[in-house]
Amino acid sequence: MMDITGSYTFNAPPDRVWNLLMDPAVIASCIPGCEKLEPTGEDRYRASLTVALAAITGSYEGTVQITEKIPNERYRLTVEGQGKPGFVKGNAAIALRSDGATTVVDVNGKVETGGPIARLGQRLIGNVSKMMQDRFFACLQGKN
Repeated sequence: MMDITGSYTFNAPPDRVWNLLMDPAVIASCIPGCEKLEPTGEDRYRASLTVALAAITGSYEGTVQITEKIPNERYRLTVEGQGKPGFVKGNAAIALRSDGATTVVDVNGKVETGGPIARLGQRLIGNVSKMMQDRFFACLQGKN
């Protein structure tokens, strides 16, 4: 189990950032390697993505669920994915806080892996997870 954290500043008010984070089309366009993100219920999605990073390379199918929503403030994101390289499970608490004219999004999550991918070592998987998270938020920041 690895901890993945980060803080990202948006030049927008919390409601604008919240709307970005809740928009499946925006989310799909910002997840590195995402091929589809289809709703399967309220705040629940089926995802397909291809990751092309060293031994983690492969296609993953999985689910994404949003729970514990407090609009414009916080939610929990739970992700489960399975592919040839193994499985990935994660969950993150995502909190928005207003800071003057900007909004800071704090991410505090945990990632667990199993199967062949788990043999890569925690550090590499942690670095890849953090890089994907940073890319996702950089993309979102460009959309506000």
